Amino acid sequence: MIETDLGPVTIVAKDETITGLYFRHHVRRPPQETFGPEISDATDPLLNQAVHQLCDYLAGQRTDFDLPLAAEGDSFQHAVWDVVKSIQCGDTTTYGRIAERVGDRSLAQKVGQAVGANPLCIFVPCHRVVGSTGALTGYAGGLERKQALLELEEPPAGDAGRLF
Repeated sequence: MIETDLGPVTIVAKDETITGLYFRHHVRRPPQETFGPEISDATDPLLNQAVHQLCDYLAGQRTDFDLPLAAEGDSFQHAVWDVVKSIQCGDTTTYGRIAERVGDRSLAQKVGQAVGANPLCIFVPCHRVVGSTGALTGYAGGLERKQALLELEEPPAGDAGRLF
């Protein structure tokens, strides 16, 4: 577990892949005993890399992740998570648009369930998925964290166009 500005975060690895990133009061957080033994990231190169990339991201020094990820889920969930992984930093999309991309706009509610079941939040940026009106909707880490992550990704005001 590491302390972040968003609160304590647990990163879980199995073999040579990252399988989970969870906040302390994460919705759908598996029981702690299923994570395996707690070890220091200093003794595990993969966890060390994940911690450094997460910290760099939270410090505004990274916009994406280069980690071997392996989430457990069914084929529909993986199709949704693949779309979520393609959402660029600073962008958002809706559950309906993801449903269209996986084959049927009427599956928006099922997409929402898959997004909510994402065990790799932040690494698979489900915080970038919003409601059809642009409103913030459910986030397993809490809406306050979702808002904070989206604000972190906002382009600096200096990047906006200028007039004279």
